[in-house]
Amino acid sequence: MTRVVLLLAGLVGCFGFKPTEVPQAAPPLAAGQAEAIFASGCFWCAESDFEKLSGVIDAVSGYAGGTEKNPTYAMVGHGATGHTEAIRVIYDPSKVSYGMLLDWYWHHVDPFDGGGQFCDRGSQYRPAILPVDDAQRAEAEASLKKVEATLGRAVAVKLETPGTFWVAEAYHQDFYKTNPDHYQRYRLGCGRDARVAAVWAGVPASK
Repeated sequence: MTRVVLLLAGLVGCFGFKPTEVPQAAPPLAAGQAEAIFASGCFWCAESDFEKLSGVIDAVSGYAGGTEKNPTYAMVGHGATGHTEAIRVIYDPSKVSYGMLLDWYWHHVDPFDGGGQFCDRGSQYRPAILPVDDAQRAEAEASLKKVEATLGRAVAVKLETPGTFWVAEAYHQDFYKTNPDHYQRYRLGCGRDARVAAVWAGVPASK
């Protein structure tokens, strides 16, 4: 029975059952803040992963890489808008660098799966790094090449243009805190942590 529940939790994915809201474009950053945008499947999990990193002020769930304005979760979930579930990482660049964020990202994604992530399938869950300027793009390109050399094969993660980052509906924000039981069942059922550990098994930790 436990296995069935976990598998169902994985199949449900990041689905929500709240009334529809109209997502809005991300607000401007405060003074002294910087941003980075990443996609690694379910944004609940990506939020949780990045908010553990010192120097990260906030990780915001949203939609990036598409063209539709004000895309709702239901629209993105049908794969009709071109968006992927993503997070906007707001950070203090005096405490954590973009390079450190990139390294953290690679250790919390399945870099070889371009058709979704873990148990979530479809382009709306595709992994991506979405640089917000030329400097980030150059650093991301170098990081991707380094990871391919380290892992010994090409990765499926692409560099994409973020376009407007649309902040997801309120019930998705900090879901791992507001719905911990649901979140843990989903994450375990999806096999996220086990897969990431397998990808990096035997690779010496970087210094």
